[in-house]
Amino acid sequence: MSALMLRSSVRCLVTVFDTFSASSRKVIAQAAAVSHQCYFRKTMHYQTEQRGHQNSPDYRLYFKTSDGKYISPFHDIPLIAETEPENDVPAKKSKKSESEIAIKEPLNPIKQDEKKGKLRYVANIFPHKGYIWNYGALPQTWEDPGQKDKETNCCGDNDPIDVCDIGTQVCSTGQVIQVKVLGILAMIDEGEMDWKVIAINAEDPDAKNLNNIEDVRKNRPGHLEATVEWFRKYKVPDGKPENKFGFNGEFKDKDFAVEIIKSTHEHWRALVQKQKNTGGIDCKNTLCCDSPWRCTTDEAREVVQSAPAFGSAHPVSPEVEKWHFV
Repeated sequence: MSALMLRSSVRCLVTVFDTFSASSRKVIAQAAAVSHQCYFRKTMHYQTEQRGHQNSPDYRLYFKTSDGKYISPFHDIPLIAETEPENDVPAKKSKKSESEIAIKEPLNPIKQDEKKGKLRYVANIFPHKGYIWNYGALPQTWEDPGQKDKETNCCGDNDPIDVCDIGTQVCSTGQVIQVKVLGILAMIDEGEMDWKVIAINAEDPDAKNLNNIEDVRKNRPGHLEATVEWFRKYKVPDGKPENKFGFNGEFKDKDFAVEIIKSTHEHWRALVQKQKNTGGIDCKNTLCCDSPWRCTTDEAREVVQSAPAFGSAHPVSPEVEKWHFV
């Protein structure tokens, strides 16, 4: 197969986990490019299905196609946007939870993150109320923990690559959007490489004016600096040290970001083709045609139906609204 090629106007699909507000939600983002037909389908209308109870450990958000077939947002949603996206069906808003793709569960639903047996919520670190952008991930990418980055000398964090959508629209958990890639930040989280792609929703009114990281600096004064500061401090309320950064915390440009995205896509491709140690990642998928992990529509349905039925949300502790001054 030929190598993945991205055009200069890079547009990726992003799955949204979390957004501007303190309420947490994640997005899936996609980019425009020429790529492997086995892995990439035309952009389509995705739906989500809730299971379990929000604000509880059993909550899950599963993904399915417009014709109701369940898929993995990690493996089955294409990285590259080949056509203009249709309107998505966003999930109901969740309350300030720190969401993540459950990479070690079949079909990789979105769930609320947990640490030491407790649900995680986004800390309000003054002056920011929760997230300061839509926070999500690029599907079909993987930061390989066995692959050392030649620039930072750190290995990947075993997750899809993260995306900060700086558009003006607040997205909902599980919403799939198309974004323009603008640049990237090299965050080092407890010794692991954790790239943060800076992008903007392709449908945003400002998208035409933002084409690279310098455009962001000129048109959104202070936003890049606030992004570094947010990532530096967001784990401090949990008793963790401040995060560090490669390249002295400087953002790399769009071309650099594209190369990182290409490499993480190739690492994912090796993962889903069973050429890499999965490290506990569940690679079950329904659409990757040459993957040994591919499952049938009936098997995917059984996975979702085995999850707890959707019910009323659990209450959230008032502690979640606390301000932190760090």
